[in-house]
Amino acid sequence: MMSLNRYRLKHLAKNNHPGARKASRLLERPDRLIGLILIGNNFVNILASAIATVIAVRIWGDAGIAIATGGLTLVILIFAEVTPKTLAAMHPEKIAFPAALLLLPLLKLFYPLVFIINMITNGIFRMLGIKTSGEDSHNLSTEELRTIVNEAGALIPQRNQSMLLGVLELNDVTVNDIMIPRNEVEGIDLDQDMEKILDQLSQTRHTRLPVYEGDINQICGVLHMRNLAQLIQTGKVTKAAITAVVHEPYFVPESTPLHTQLMNFQKQSRRIGIVVDEYGDVEGIVTLEDILEEIVGEMSHDEAQTNQDVHPQDDGSYIIDGQAYVREINKSLSWELPTNGPKTLNGLIIETLESLPEGNVCMQVDHYRMETLQISENTIKTVRVVALEREDED
Repeated sequence: MMSLNRYRLKHLAKNNHPGARKASRLLERPDRLIGLILIGNNFVNILASAIATVIAVRIWGDAGIAIATGGLTLVILIFAEVTPKTLAAMHPEKIAFPAALLLLPLLKLFYPLVFIINMITNGIFRMLGIKTSGEDSHNLSTEELRTIVNEAGALIPQRNQSMLLGVLELNDVTVNDIMIPRNEVEGIDLDQDMEKILDQLSQTRHTRLPVYEGDINQICGVLHMRNLAQLIQTGKVTKAAITAVVHEPYFVPESTPLHTQLMNFQKQSRRIGIVVDEYGDVEGIVTLEDILEEIVGEMSHDEAQTNQDVHPQDDGSYIIDGQAYVREINKSLSWELPTNGPKTLNGLIIETLESLPEGNVCMQVDHYRMETLQISENTIKTVRVVALEREDED
């Protein structure tokens, strides 16, 4: 009964499996179930011991006591304890469900005795300061759920495992981890000439673009290409007309967890947010698609959209763009680079060195050897990374 998988038991009980429903009722109060089983178990063992002793004394005299004790101990251990309990632990449902059909009426029959025994034992627990009631020990934490999904094997297809793990990780990842940084944000600068703005609008791949004046911190709103198409039809594509049709910007704190932001997008009926830091400066943008990709994986297979930051080499090393996100590197290569600090590989190296190297350097972060290949404009452009064997760290 105690070896039953509680979650499978709940599933079978919901599907009206008779044995599962009765077993589930018994396990709602395990103290009563244990009391009932031990009453029967001890009654049978003591009765068998008394009968065996009487028979042995009549046959062998006083020596029969030792013979009965040794023989009955061996018989009970093999045939009443180890063998049946091992079998039941290996096949709990085959044993527990039929047993539950018998145990439930027996519990009703012997309830007064079981109640008295449980009352005494619970009183002893209270005297010793042991709590007999508390939180359900069968509730699972996020980490335990993650372990179950990882250990599911062929029971859950690999694709579904990845999606489930993605959902579980939403609470651990913030908007800052997945946002498009401000230096990569494509937007409409109203301070530019109208000709350049129209050229940019004709070539963009995006359906929504932030609109700002001179600096991205001066955002006017977000332009939807559907609204631009309406302006083109009327032949009135001007800066004033663009400003008139933009949507009010939706600002998102950079520390917002992804599961919270996903709910906020749904409540606000938004698909794009402007990420700001604690001082109100724009850090980048985050879209609904970015969050969904954390769950289902890359949604676009367009070559222009595909991340090409990691390049495997014949010698087993990887040439990686310095602006590549550490989390994306870990996901694509199954690595364990530290993610509790800088978000990019460039930031990770600079934090480790505590300065921007003047020339190319070689260093080791955890069990990864890194060699900078190109440094310019105060950033590390490309890095060669080799994953070392654990023994190599020594």
